[in-house]
Amino acid sequence: MTPLLVEMTFDFICPWCLIGKRNLEKALAVLARSRPEAPVSLQWRGVQLLPQLPVDGVPFMDFYIQRLGSEDAVRARQQQVKEAAYHADVDIDLKSIQRMPNTANAHRLLELAMAQGSERQIDALLEQLFASYFQRGEDLGDRDLLLRLARQCGFDPQRLETVLLDDGRPFEGSERVPSTTAVPSFVIDQRIQLAGAQPPWLMLAQLQRALDLRAAPEARAS
Repeated sequence: MTPLLVEMTFDFICPWCLIGKRNLEKALAVLARSRPEAPVSLQWRGVQLLPQLPVDGVPFMDFYIQRLGSEDAVRARQQQVKEAAYHADVDIDLKSIQRMPNTANAHRLLELAMAQGSERQIDALLEQLFASYFQRGEDLGDRDLLLRLARQCGFDPQRLETVLLDDGRPFEGSERVPSTTAVPSFVIDQRIQLAGAQPPWLMLAQLQRALDLRAAPEARAS
């Protein structure tokens, strides 16, 4: 059977993307047990939500106060994120984050890594990038940090550093995902679309629906 293609669009600075990734993993684990004959292929589609940020980023709290209007509004939004992260078994430490980073280089690094590494290495690097920001509060605009994380996941930093630019140039990507694309968003088998960090049961239902849609033409033909 041709693998079921699941495409996820994301940015590293979006906590809902990490939550959505974890919910997708839970749904895929259940699908693997219930439909072991149906392999799945994952494709990560990076999009830079804030291409206008300076190359060295901006202060995290200042950014969100300007966007949401007040410290109370920021605390309310963060509480919403923490609640969702708790239910998704995601470790997020928002207090450790000092800067809102420019993620262009992080996306360029991952895109090139996807052309060089195994599925396991790519997922490890993606997890390390999320953890670096949301658990350790590190600056994803720091090229030395990006190359160190890549090395930890088995990549050769010298084969990746050529895409790390110092001029703040926005990330476009080979797939040309529009910056207006909602994140996280998912496309299943190029026919079913989901937006937002949907719960695992809903994602599982749509994965199963995609498999059923595949089977329908075969049933009619027989």
